Amino acid sequence: MCGFSHLPLPRHRLPSDNQEASPAGPADAAGSRTTRPIVQRKEKAAVSTAEMVPRRWSLVGREPERKAFTTVLDETGYNGFLLFGEPGVGKTRLAEECLAVAVGRGHAVGRAVATGAAAQIPLGAIAHLLPDGVDLSDPVAGFATAVRLMSRAYSATARLVLLIDDLHLLDTASALLLRQLMETGAVFLVGTVRSDASSEESVVTLGRGDAVHHADLAPLTWREVHELLQCALAGHVHRETVDRLHAASGGNPLYLSELVRGALAEGRLTNDGEIWQLATTELLPVTRRLTDLIRHRLATVAPCGRRLLDVLALCGPVSVADLESDPGTDALDELERAELVTVVREGRRTYARLAHPLYAEVLPAGITEGWRREILREQANRLERTGSRRREDAMRLASYRLAGTGTADPALLLQAARLAAYGDDHARALVFLRAIPEQALTFPALLLLGRTLSEAGRPQEAEEVLCRADRCAATESRALAVALARTHNLIWCRGASREEAVAANDAARDRVTSAAGLWALRVNEANMLSSLGHHTESLGLLDGMPDGEPPPKDIAGVAAWTAAAATRSSALSFLGRSEEAVRWAERAVALCARAGAEGRSRSPHEAAARSALVLALTESGRLEEARVTAERAYTDPGAAPTGWQRTLLVFPLARNALMAGRPASARRWYAEIARDTRPQAVVIRPLALAGLAAAAALQGDVRAAEAALAEHAGLAAPVHVPEERLGEAWTHVARGDQEAARTVLRAAATEARERGQFSSETVLLTDLARLGVAAEAAGRLAELARTGGPFTAARARLATALATGDQGGLTAVAGDLDRMGASLLAAEAASAAAELWRRSGNPRQASAAAARAAASAALCEGARTPMLQAADAAVPLTAREREVAILASEGMPSKDIAAKLTISVRTVDNHLQRVYAKLGVSNRRELAGWLRRTTA
Repeated sequence: MCGFSHLPLPRHRLPSDNQEASPAGPADAAGSRTTRPIVQRKEKAAVSTAEMVPRRWSLVGREPERKAFTTVLDETGYNGFLLFGEPGVGKTRLAEECLAVAVGRGHAVGRAVATGAAAQIPLGAIAHLLPDGVDLSDPVAGFATAVRLMSRAYSATARLVLLIDDLHLLDTASALLLRQLMETGAVFLVGTVRSDASSEESVVTLGRGDAVHHADLAPLTWREVHELLQCALAGHVHRETVDRLHAASGGNPLYLSELVRGALAEGRLTNDGEIWQLATTELLPVTRRLTDLIRHRLATVAPCGRRLLDVLALCGPVSVADLESDPGTDALDELERAELVTVVREGRRTYARLAHPLYAEVLPAGITEGWRREILREQANRLERTGSRRREDAMRLASYRLAGTGTADPALLLQAARLAAYGDDHARALVFLRAIPEQALTFPALLLLGRTLSEAGRPQEAEEVLCRADRCAATESRALAVALARTHNLIWCRGASREEAVAANDAARDRVTSAAGLWALRVNEANMLSSLGHHTESLGLLDGMPDGEPPPKDIAGVAAWTAAAATRSSALSFLGRSEEAVRWAERAVALCARAGAEGRSRSPHEAAARSALVLALTESGRLEEARVTAERAYTDPGAAPTGWQRTLLVFPLARNALMAGRPASARRWYAEIARDTRPQAVVIRPLALAGLAAAAALQGDVRAAEAALAEHAGLAAPVHVPEERLGEAWTHVARGDQEAARTVLRAAATEARERGQFSSETVLLTDLARLGVAAEAAGRLAELARTGGPFTAARARLATALATGDQGGLTAVAGDLDRMGASLLAAEAASAAAELWRRSGNPRQASAAAARAAASAALCEGARTPMLQAADAAVPLTAREREVAILASEGMPSKDIAAKLTISVRTVDNHLQRVYAKLGVSNRRELAGWLRRTTA
């Protein structure tokens, strides 16, 4: 198995104080927002992908408000519930849900929409709700009559729950009448109010007092946006896509839905059969409806305010001091009160920025080219006058200069490219680097260009640029940097052979002579070998590694030691020495944490260390701890990995989910890796596709499993490892061909043993035992358990208990596996125990084991395996009877079943008759239906 211990290119991270800097502003093809056109949704007669999204989205993230409404409605003393929030935040959607709750509790409901036009007519918004016989020509008498009639019609226990949408637009007469009806108990008011309209007369009239509950709807969080997208799109959504849509929509559900529909209509949001992802372009299609909504919001801004909005739209957050230096910028306060601009303090600076990200998508369309260039030149001059003190200022300044004049100083462009690269914004880094004139491409620029091309998935261009940089490398440190960059590109992106990559590493030894430099080359080679599955050789190269950690202030020493420790841990894990692997990975992660705590830059190998730790914890049987460790690092708001480092962390997370028996989670993670690694990462991609096939097969999705295997078969990877064949084996199982699966697993396990990949051998042999030939695997698993960790030992005990029919042993090992987090293996062990207890006439023990199997299986996300079918069935079918039943249910004739299982046709028919009798079915069609019901 590959070690997954790829070491990111050594580079100095920015100090932690860069968190105080203002968010990056411009970002277009020239590094600036200034040329970002509004992408209008094309008018099409039908767009199938857009039409598949429901018009009415699920209600997500509003459960606290919904519960509050239910409580208020049921309690005496309340007569109103007002929802405040910005336009599009979901006030009406939640209010409609409140009406549905009211109907369910036996209340009558009504609805009215307040508008500016209706407000010109007294009672215009609610006239249709008034009972017959109300004469409004005399307002006093009419009000009294309306109150009397409606009070008779509705009691305190079954009130009229009345929704008034846009309550702030309600006329005075309507508000006064509703207030009287609320106070008599005839009406319970549900109202929606725009957040900036809380002082309107109608809101004050109807919202005053303790009898009216006020609820403020906040924008959706990242997790809520993720949940909403998965519900709307009926599938997994890529993490980066969720990030982009959450950032662009600001968590506003209406804006989010319009962005999704626009992206679907334009073909920018696509599904590869497994996961939804936005195209890797900065532009998000903005639908006409969304554009109209935003333009309406901005329509009342005065000219001086519009000037400020234009500056913020083109340049991102701008210092308030800079804005206040302009004449007429008193409008800033007015824009802030109108919630069009937000003023925030970051560090020692105060910035103004647009209140919503989408304003920057709409405003530039109304800016003329001359005015655009003037704004950019003005902001660039200001930054230069103030000295561009913040690191991010270099990127902003370069963007302004490129967009405003078409050129910029080469040194500035290089500095901006470095900043973009550190943030894994490779597209922007390439923009800056490509703008540097050919004659100004120094060694640092060439090295960064080569690395960036590699990360952007252009390995051949990267190799050419890095070879050019190598010819310019006049010092040892530069030669070493090129060697590390080239080997990374060759192995992980271009798919070069081991020999070519090792030769590139060895070539640097002619110019690298220091002990530290030679050690770095040695660690790099060890990493390459472990990544290609040569774990024993990798460990041999790391002999002599310093046992003690370097001090955190030694940045280079921390990077080298962390890289070596992560590689060592990964190799140990796949050699079955998981306890040692955990210790090395924990030390590496702890060293990175100490370096960060002391204000040093984050180690470039921290992601590799965390990846190694997740892998080692999984192999040692601490599966839940491994999952939590990975997911915490994946979602860390301050230091979540991006780009290649995210892939490095997600892979052991995906494998952990597969080992734990959570195929839906594993499938999601493997699909994300497969999408991210097209067309590069040729080492990790085959493993991801094989894992994807295995996960889909465990869910019974044969078509998806076969699609993943077909793509896997077309890869020209430099190496394939035995564990990849799990996908093929479990696809055979999903088709009902267990004998073919056993053949695959036997061959793969033998290969793993020959290559010294003992962890993979353990996995393969365990699966062989799960498919009915435990006696064949138990002996070798017992040997592996002597040097392996607790998880290996538990799997060996499982195989032995299955082979000997030891129901007590199966019950015990089910408990051990359950405590480790290996839910699927635990469910299968308990299932087998239940069947054996039933056969031996012990119904109490059988029931207890079956209950344990059901509890563990409930955690397995719908996994389907032959052993779980027996648990669902609760019928004592033998292993052979189950196998015959599955094949027969797939429509295979008896003679073909006999040939496949190497038994006679009569034996097949006898097995089937016993199966029919046990299950109470009479033919294959009924048998297939029974199996579908018990494995659904």
